[in-house]
Amino acid sequence: MSDSLKTFTPVDGSLYLERPYMSEDQIPSLLEKAEKAQAEWKLKTVAERAEILTRCVEVFESRKEQISEELAWQMGRPVRYGAGEVGGFVERATYMISVAEKALAPVEVDEKEGFTRYIKREALGVVFTIAPWNFPYMTAVNSIVPALMAGNAVILKHATQTHLCGETMQKAFVEAGLPEGLFQLVVATHDFAARLIQSGGVNFVAFTGSVPGGAAIETAATGQFIGVGLELGGKDPAYVRSDIDPVFAAENLVDGAMFNSGQSCCGIERIYVHEDVYDAFVEGVVKTVNDYVLGNPLDEETTLGPCVNAKAADFVRGQVKDAVAAGARALIDPAQFPADEEGSPYLAPQVVVDVDHSMRIMTEESFGPVVGIMKVSSDEEAITLMNDSEFGLTASVWTNDAEAAVSIGDQINTGTWFMNRCDYLDPALAWTGVKNSGRGCTLSTVGYESLTRPKSYHLRTKI
Repeated sequence: MSDSLKTFTPVDGSLYLERPYMSEDQIPSLLEKAEKAQAEWKLKTVAERAEILTRCVEVFESRKEQISEELAWQMGRPVRYGAGEVGGFVERATYMISVAEKALAPVEVDEKEGFTRYIKREALGVVFTIAPWNFPYMTAVNSIVPALMAGNAVILKHATQTHLCGETMQKAFVEAGLPEGLFQLVVATHDFAARLIQSGGVNFVAFTGSVPGGAAIETAATGQFIGVGLELGGKDPAYVRSDIDPVFAAENLVDGAMFNSGQSCCGIERIYVHEDVYDAFVEGVVKTVNDYVLGNPLDEETTLGPCVNAKAADFVRGQVKDAVAAGARALIDPAQFPADEEGSPYLAPQVVVDVDHSMRIMTEESFGPVVGIMKVSSDEEAITLMNDSEFGLTASVWTNDAEAAVSIGDQINTGTWFMNRCDYLDPALAWTGVKNSGRGCTLSTVGYESLTRPKSYHLRTKI
């Protein structure tokens, strides 16, 4: 294994960033700094923490132009969309700061003569966040800001592909006045991360990544008696009912499938369309997809950047080839996207029809700019197909009938259910998944529960 972290940009394959890995010998001092800082931080009021963290967010937001360019180089996000990542970070951080007072307030219990009783929400101690590359700020913020607001210290390990994002965030927070040692960044191998979890000094692990990665985190945490929050994969479905405008649904679902080159855990990867609007919907999808511009993410005209690397792009190419070989049809001509090149991260978007669940493209997470579309004849058929997955992160229905939307949603095994929307996190709602999409919850007032522990106070006031 290399002795340094290396980030190779998908823009041109060159080495973009290199940092020496930390030694496992540094773990004790890392934890000592975190514990010392947290011991003082937890004594601050929620309002005092909110004031400091609000400044942290403001300093971070002031760097959005720098961040947009760094994102393009690190993971291929077109610069025209970089500000959206910053905006999402700010929205989530600001909301979680705003509800902290309510979420962290003591739980009152019924009055009992001669006694004062209540339950405090106590900080856990040290939270270890392991963040992914695909939305490097918007995923990291889900645990980092609430953890700090709850009175914890945070240690961040960012993905190799986007380690610089961790540096940018941590530097902004320190510049804004966050106490030294309270938010630390590690340059860590997987083995280092496992040793840190097993050190006895970490009190919670917040992980976003693959299913195998989540299993590795659970293995590392075995016997530590600590909480683990896992946001893992997705194969998120959408159902287009016969009562919706198919053009409206097509335009929105293409965005949900193709944004960030399809590299979103909650991106749309399979669509079930009622036979009455199937043809019009598919026509709208093809038209919308053909309007994308695949190219260098540093160009303002680019609306679809490269996949994170050639391996990821080739994986999607393989899914499409297998589906076509099994009788499916690919509707997008790659020749319309000159930047597309076999064996490179630049991958033309693709729409595949005449598919079924015997094909990998409808069951296996793609994480690329591709979507399969399947015709259905009823709500019941759509429900069965939507639930036929090892994942359950989000799902959506496209309809003008709100009552039907709720009824169908009650039958779908998913963490979030949308009507006429997709691929979005509302910070006021719990972000959670079922099945292989993980366990635990971030965002909303509920998200604070896993970052604190209950501590009961039972005071006899009359003796």
